[in-house]
Amino acid sequence: MEVTVNQQNFIVPDNCNVQALLADVLQHPDRGLAIAINEAIVPKTQWENHKLNQGDKVVIIKATQGG
Repeated sequence: MEVTVNQQNFIVPDNCNVQALLADVLQHPDRGLAIAINEAIVPKTQWENHKLNQGDKVVIIKATQGG
């Protein structure tokens, strides 16, 4: 199925969850991130259980340090 991550399209397996998206598809560490799917924040505690659906729009925000 196809999902959009930060305005780029990706093909992900059926039954893909947020954790698998980060680890397997994007190969991105999961530290310091906030995830929104279809404009709703998904808490990190729900990443393993939150299944993606065809056409979902995922926004990944990375925390940065600085002042």
